[in-house]
This record gives sequence, structure tokens and C-alpha cells, in this order.
Amino acid sequence: MSDPKPTYLHDYRPPAYRVTHVELSFELDPAATRVKASLQIERHPECMAQEALVLDGEQLTLKHIALDGQPLGGGDYALTETGLTVHRPPASFRLDTEVEIAPKENTALEGLYLSNGMYCTQCEAEGFRRITFYPDRPDVMATFSTTLIGDRASLPVLLSNGNPVERGELPGGRHFVTWHDPFPKPSYLFALVAGDLQKVEDRFTTRSGREVTLQIWVEEENLGKTDHAMASLKRAMTWDEEAYGREYDLDLFMIVAVNDFNMGAMENKGLNIFNSAAVLTHPHTATDAAFQRVEGIVAHEYFHNWSGNRVTCRDWFQLSLKEGFTVFRDQCFSADVNSAPVKRIEDVSFFRTAQFAEDAGPTAHPVRPDHYIEIGNFYTLTIYEKGAEVVRMLSNLVGWEAFRRGSDLYFERFDGQAVTIEDFVDCMAEASGQDLSQFMRWYAQAGTPEIDAHGEYDYANAEYRLTLRQRTPATPGQPEKAPLHIPVRMGLVGSKTGRDLPLTLDGESLGSDGVIHLREEEQTFVFTEVAESPVPSLLRGFSAPVQLRFPYSREELAFLLANDSDGFNRWDAGQRLAMLALDDLIAAHRNGVEKVMDPRVVEAFRALMAHGGDDKAVLAEMLTLPSEAYVAEQQPRVDVEAIHAARRFVEQSLAAALRDDFLHLYQDNHRDTPYAPEPEQIGERSLKNVALGYLMAIEDEEGIELARRQFEADHNMTDVRQALTLLTHSSRSDLADPALRTFGEKWAHDPLVMDQWFAVQVTRPQPDALERVKYLMTHPAFSLKNPNKVRALVGTFANQNRINFHRADGEGYRLLADVVIELNRLNPEIAARLVTPLTRWQRFDEARQALMKGELERIRGEKLSPNLYEVIEKALA
Repeated sequence: MSDPKPTYLHDYRPPAYRVTHVELSFELDPAATRVKASLQIERHPECMAQEALVLDGEQLTLKHIALDGQPLGGGDYALTETGLTVHRPPASFRLDTEVEIAPKENTALEGLYLSNGMYCTQCEAEGFRRITFYPDRPDVMATFSTTLIGDRASLPVLLSNGNPVERGELPGGRHFVTWHDPFPKPSYLFALVAGDLQKVEDRFTTRSGREVTLQIWVEEENLGKTDHAMASLKRAMTWDEEAYGREYDLDLFMIVAVNDFNMGAMENKGLNIFNSAAVLTHPHTATDAAFQRVEGIVAHEYFHNWSGNRVTCRDWFQLSLKEGFTVFRDQCFSADVNSAPVKRIEDVSFFRTAQFAEDAGPTAHPVRPDHYIEIGNFYTLTIYEKGAEVVRMLSNLVGWEAFRRGSDLYFERFDGQAVTIEDFVDCMAEASGQDLSQFMRWYAQAGTPEIDAHGEYDYANAEYRLTLRQRTPATPGQPEKAPLHIPVRMGLVGSKTGRDLPLTLDGESLGSDGVIHLREEEQTFVFTEVAESPVPSLLRGFSAPVQLRFPYSREELAFLLANDSDGFNRWDAGQRLAMLALDDLIAAHRNGVEKVMDPRVVEAFRALMAHGGDDKAVLAEMLTLPSEAYVAEQQPRVDVEAIHAARRFVEQSLAAALRDDFLHLYQDNHRDTPYAPEPEQIGERSLKNVALGYLMAIEDEEGIELARRQFEADHNMTDVRQALTLLTHSSRSDLADPALRTFGEKWAHDPLVMDQWFAVQVTRPQPDALERVKYLMTHPAFSLKNPNKVRALVGTFANQNRINFHRADGEGYRLLADVVIELNRLNPEIAARLVTPLTRWQRFDEARQALMKGELERIRGEKLSPNLYEVIEKALA
């Protein structure tokens, strides 16, 4: 087999033929589903008359083909493994095909597949070609009519995009439903679901007075887990009307929960298909984090109705056009309905750990890549999260009012079209009157920009001089980088008053919280009329996705932690202060020197608990130490044992020194009130559980008793999950084993809760974790064919249990490689995502590098899917 060939952005050409309308008919059968397609096709005006029609198609058995009603002979068309070519078609015609597919055999979960007796589709990015022959690209947009035919007893519910227009009975106990979607869409937004489902129904009245029916379809046993998703949907619909002026456009909006699904959810027009984990919640089964995640995902997929569906991307290189913009929109929504500072802290904490690592690894790519082998590999943090940060910068640069005008212009100008990132940014430039040509480099350059900052205060002239230097490290294929336009939001905090000082730059007042613009490799900003020596508060709100280096002293960081008016930067100051202490301890571990805890960190934490402010969720974040993964990203070479030992030492030192403070914090925030996933309650639970974590770090007897009681109280899954984790991660089997047994027996019937049970066990810091992973892979609740199970068990172990995954003997690497090789045969998309930890081999010591490379080489020796081939080749390049 020849190596897969890359697709390049510069080779883009408009489609030679357009499809204007599609009529589909499905006769559903597990082993032999028949799909009839009737396509109305027109030649592109610039297409030459003799050019053939090329349709994509994979794993299809062609049964019939006709052009304008006339069957085609063998000389009129050609079939290959990747598609169908029709020779010498006319300028306008109807093409009819009938194919046979086998949904039951589709373990890749792309196209049409069977999941626990339910038919389901996943067509993004290129799954529609596994359903019928079609120009499977996002710039071919057509209206769709879809008829589904199935057995009434086993498939009572037949769903597709749009509105139902006809239904009826057929001989042999079958029935049919016909759906029509009046809005032109690309094939990746096609959806079909058929099965034995029950619905929860509600109504929403748009601001123009239209009534929309809302339905969530689930299996009968899950009917009681949909209230939060429905409420989240209605909040999102209201928010999109208020924030962006966007109303929903169909009479019906549907969500379906599916157990076997590669993604979190999919925004198919009018019929969103969700991974069950992204829609089902109940206080007894879902944590606060799960409630918030469901709220955010429901909103994200709904917002796609405009930013992705009504206006879609011209080609897959423009993927961040819809995903980055929509992630930004869902982040703003979640910030508005919950704690805005906490939302920003959570997003940035994840971003700086995971996306920075992606930017620094072998698979680094720009927000708009210039080539790919398998587009499924580019559903990445760079496309989504970094894309969202770029949109956020754009919003901050032009201001919200101009950003809203630009968004309105974008939706109105390009409604019903497939467009590019330039089209989006041009609308913002037109609405704001700003030149955004330099800003476009954010879409073209890979890597995380670094800013080195230095400040000096001139007492005599009451001036503060801030010098910023930017550089972006080389990334694969991009050795040289041009300067970016970086907005740096900042303040100057008076060292005497602890208050923000007025900012005056070049004679212009910026208020006390302003944005300066770094456009060159080096710039100096001189602030005048600075009444006292300040401590700079830089990159407030994480105003740009960059690494910022400023030579703060530990005293200055403690000062900002106590006084900064920006909640995000207060948290960041605490993280930086903890990082300095961790750096000392990592060095001490390497050098065999006695570990000593920095008392300034202890006192800073003591002050936080005494005067932390009213937002308990923010305080919980401030009291949480940087994760081992984040600490690793800050090191030139990852020393797994030293990082684990240093973080554990800081955690235990804080717990020992502030034991009574943490105990009081727990008691002050312990409530027996009925559970509600509301900001105030979530903040209290977060703070209580952080405190309990510290008490259990030293296995304090009173802390152990609190954890036991919290577990046994079974008040809500947030508290139970934290107590179970702390008991399981303790050094005492008499605490871990009974709790795991009780929890596992109680929830054996619930797949999503069992995923939590898996994750808790495989993150144990004890050396038996790897053997536990192997054992749990044989558990009846685990299946390698279910992406959620794989992510919960193997993915969690490889990504979150660093001390055991990176065992010196390489057995953790071998386990992951074994699973990836097996998944390559079953589900290549999940295999390519799961292998990521091995691709970061260059960050480790020589012995681990050799072991990780050895496993990558072993994987490369297999017959690889394009998905996995691309990742492995980049990792070993």
C-alpha cells in the first residue's frame, strides 16, 4: 500500500459540479441497508464541458445507477475504492444511485452505524461518503429530503434533519417518515437516527413570536436525566438572541443521546446528535463539572446553527472558522450564566497545559493548517481552543460593539454560503475600520508566542517604562516567524496603596485597566504620571494566548495575589508563586538535597483563606496547585519522579501547616441543602472539596472520617466522587477497597457512572495502577469498541497518571501502544487521538525517549490507517 498523500490548501479549486437538491431513501437493515439517492446536479459555469463528475464513496456496494432516468452502462462510469466517476455528463441532470451498506460492521462510527440497536450517523468530516456517492466537501450545499423506512416494532422512531412532512404504514410491519430541510447544507451536516427512543418535549418562543418545539430523545431509562440539558438549551437560545441577535429558524429542534460516539456532540442541522456523556445529568450520577460541561456543549452545538450551519466553511482548512468562533461564543455564554472569573481560569488552565503542549510537539500546526493527510486529525485544541482565543483577541481589539456589528455583517452577507477565515476577519475590519492584516498571522503561524517583559520605574519623572519582546519558537515546517499583533491587557498596581493606578500612554488616558498593542519584535511603552512605584499586572484575563515571562519576585507575586483587581491575574500570581517553590523542590530532588517548603507560599495561602473574597469558586481555584502536567510543560526536560515528589511535598506541607484552616474551611462550606447545579452551591462544594483534598494529603484522621462520611452520605455525585477519589488514592487499602466495591456494585447498571469508577482507579498514584488498568480492561463494563470507555480507562491513565504511565520500565508505553494497534483496526479516529502521549517523547530523559520511540516504531510496523499514519510519521520525523 502506498503512503497516504497530503491535501494542500493552495490546491483548493471550486467544485466542478454543484448539487442543488438531494432526495434520499433508507431501507434500514443491520447487515444490508439500501440507500437510494437522487441528486439534482449542475455544472459549475467555469467547468469545461468534457470534465467528468467525480463523487466520493467508500465501502459502498453499487446496485444501480441512472442519469435522467436512463441506466448507465459500464463504459459510462468508473468505480474505485474511493469513489465513482461519471464520464461526459450534461450541464444539468439528475443522477440516481442505489447502494448497499452494512451499519452493523461499522466499528469506526463514521457514516451510518448501529449502536445498541439504534441507527446513528456521524458525517463530519468525511463520513457521508460511507452512506452514498456524493461530492463530500463542505462547499457543496444542497437542500435535502430524506425518507426513512424501518421495522415499526424495533425502530418506532425515525429522525432526520429539518421538519417531518409525511409518515405512514408499509406492508410487513414497516413504517416510514419523510423529512425535509429547507436550508441548503453540506453533506457533513446530514443526520439520521432510528431506534426505540422516548422523548422529552418543551417549547421555546423566539423574540419574534415564533414557537419552536424542542425535543430530547433518549432511551427510556434515561428520561429522568434530561432536565438540565433542556434548561441549558433554552438558556442558550435566549442568550444567542440577546448577544448576537440570532433566532432559531426551523419549527423543530432535536437532540439525541447516543452511547457510542467519537465526539462530544455534532451540530447536524435541526438534529444534534450527542454522546450520552454530553447530555445526560442527574445529581446522583453527574458531578458539578459534568453539569457545567453539558450546559456548555448544548450551547456550543446550538450556536453552530448560525456559526457553522447557516454560514459554513469553504473547505476543511477553514475548520476554525466555525469551531473557534463557536467555542468563543459558548465560553462567553458559560461565563455569563456562571462565574466569569472561574470560567476564564478553567479555560486558560486547560489551554496552557494541553494546547501549549500541542504547540510544542511534533504535531504543531497553525489555526488554519496548510496541509493534512487525514482531516480527522485536525479536530485539535489548536483549531478549537486556540481558534477561540484568536477570536477573543479580535473581539478585544475592535471592541464588543464593533465585533457585534462585524458578526451581524458576516451572518447577513454570507448566509447560506461556504466561506473562509478572510471573509470573517474582513467583516470585522469593515465594521471597526481597523487594519487587521497583521492580525491574520495568528491564523498562519504555529507555535506559542513568548513575551519577555521588563519594567523600570523612574521616581524623578514619575514614569514607568515597560519593554516587551516577542518571539515564536520554530515549529515543524515553520522555522522563521514574523511578529504578531498581540493585545496585552494590563494594569499598574500601586505598591503602597494596592490599588490600580491611572494609565497614561503617549498623552492618552487608558483608564486603570487598558490594552497596549505589541506589533514589533520589541517595543517600549512609557506610562507617565505614575504616582508611586507599581507592580505591573500583565496579560489580564489572558488577553492573548502567549507565554509571558516577567521577573517577578516572590514578594511581588504574593502582593498581586492579595491585591490585583483582576481575578484571573490574582489566580495566575498564585500559580506563579507555587511554580517558583516547585522549581526549587524539583532541583532539590534532582540534586539529592533536603526539601524545604517556602514559607511565603504558606503565608500566601493562609492569607487567601482569611481574606479570599466572596467568590468561593475563585478561591477554590486559587487554593489548587498547578497540575503535574502543567509543571511538566514549564520544565526544559520532564523529570517525572521529581515533579511528582515536589508537588506532593508542597501539598503535604501546606496541609500540615494549615491543617486547622482547611478543617474550618471544610466545615464552613458543608451544607445539607438539596442539590442544585447553581454557581453559589458549586462554589461551596468546590471549596469544601479542595479543603478535604489537603486534609487527605496527610491522611489526617479527622479528614479520613470526613471523607468516609461524605462518601456514605451519598448526597450528590460531586461529593461522592471526590470522597471516592481521595479514599481510593490513599495509601490504605482498608479505605480504598470497600469504597470502590460499594460504588461499583451500586452503579454497575449505569455506563456513564462506571466510566467515573474506571477513571478514579486508574489515576491512583500507587505503583499498582498499571496492573489495575490491565485488570479493568477485562471488566464486563469495559469495551474497546466504545470511545467513552477507552477515554475513561486508557486515556485517563495515559494522560493523568503521569507517575505510573511514565514508569521507568516502559510498561505504560507498551500498554498504550497495544491498545492503539488494536484500535487502529476498529476505530482509527480514536486510535490517532489516544496515541498523543507517546508523541511527546522528546520532552523526556534519554531512557524514556528510547522506550517511547520504540513503541512508536512498533506501531509504525503495522498496516496503519491514514489517521494513525499521519500522527506517527510526524512524531518520528
